[in-house]
Amino acid sequence: MPAAERARYIATLRDFPARLEALVLPLSDEQLDQRVAESEWSPRQVVHHLADSHMSANFRFRLPLDEENPMVPTYNQEAWARHSDYRLPLEPSLLILRGLHQRFVVLLEALTEEQWKRPVTHPEYGTVDVEDIARRYANHCDNHIRQINAVGEKFGW
Repeated sequence: MPAAERARYIATLRDFPARLEALVLPLSDEQLDQRVAESEWSPRQVVHHLADSHMSANFRFRLPLDEENPMVPTYNQEAWARHSDYRLPLEPSLLILRGLHQRFVVLLEALTEEQWKRPVTHPEYGTVDVEDIARRYANHCDNHIRQINAVGEKFGW
């Protein structure tokens, strides 16, 4: 993959915490708990999901750098979104995301060509490499920004 695409993934990961905070910190508690549909997550749940998911990303980036084709763990994100900590204020999860993303950027910027291609096995996606993980998480960031914006569009904020 061209270096420009990798740089784009890294830039997305670098900028994401600030983009997310700019979007959600002005929202009231009422707005943070709104949903486009009962089956969809609220912005508050999305932020807490992002922290959980990106904590998983830390393992997904690191394990293949140090192990031969490791299996990465998964979790039931729908079940986790029902736990009481998903009703917390945003700050704990925003702090997690700020720290994780700073570390992701430093780690990814230092990878060699060989390290970008290190394989990892995901139970749902099969064998992927570190580059694919970076792409997936950059897209994950953008997808959830769009999801929160969709709630805002529905409710006019």
